[in-house]
Amino acid sequence: MGDLHAFQSSFAEALLGEATPTAAWATQPGFAVYRNTVLAACIDALAANYPTVRSLLGEACFADSARVHARASPPASGVLADYGAGFARSLTHFAPAAELAYVPGVAALDRAWTESHLAADAPVLEPADLQSLGPLQLLESRLVVHPAARWHADAAIPVATIWRRHREQLPLADPLAWHGEALLLTRPRDAVEWRQVEPAAAAFVDACSRGCRVSEALERVEGETGADGFASWLPMLVRAGAFSKSDAP
Repeated sequence: MGDLHAFQSSFAEALLGEATPTAAWATQPGFAVYRNTVLAACIDALAANYPTVRSLLGEACFADSARVHARASPPASGVLADYGAGFARSLTHFAPAAELAYVPGVAALDRAWTESHLAADAPVLEPADLQSLGPLQLLESRLVVHPAARWHADAAIPVATIWRRHREQLPLADPLAWHGEALLLTRPRDAVEWRQVEPAAAAFVDACSRGCRVSEALERVEGETGADGFASWLPMLVRAGAFSKSDAP
């Protein structure tokens, strides 16, 4: 078993390592072709899973960043549609993109889209379900976040606008207000949907995902961003499909 594990480790290193492999089996001509094919498949998968980052960086720069990531974090399974979970983090250490502070956040949103797309199906909490609760019952209830709901907030960078402009092919010439933003992604039906939300709304969903009751989630939001507007953005979150059900006392 030890010999097998050692061989598997050396084989993986030979496939995606930077150095030219020296083992006898790795010097065969066919292995070089296989090595290039595997690396190209990883780069292609990252390009498919991070289209907005690819658009921002350009083909050559993106391919370089994807190559670095693939060698450091090879796929853990054959499902390449889910590959690249740590790509946003690796971009923070990729020197050519260092001056583009918004790129890791945009990558996080590309990843959020993939996770929302691949998440399990579940029922969606309907507005009528919430309206049936009294005020005190609502505060003591737990809103169960939908498996396909994802959210990302940045305190200083308008990553939501940058991401949306590329995804929706909106004009890029308009002046960009440089301030923090949040984006919510949901899949209430077949397709992933997204909308910009108040940072407080994203913080509320995050607190609910950690098992907080509504009252506890509001306390957390109040301490972080302020809960002003709760009466307007809670119905919006429900209509967007952010929750699957309410566990009311």
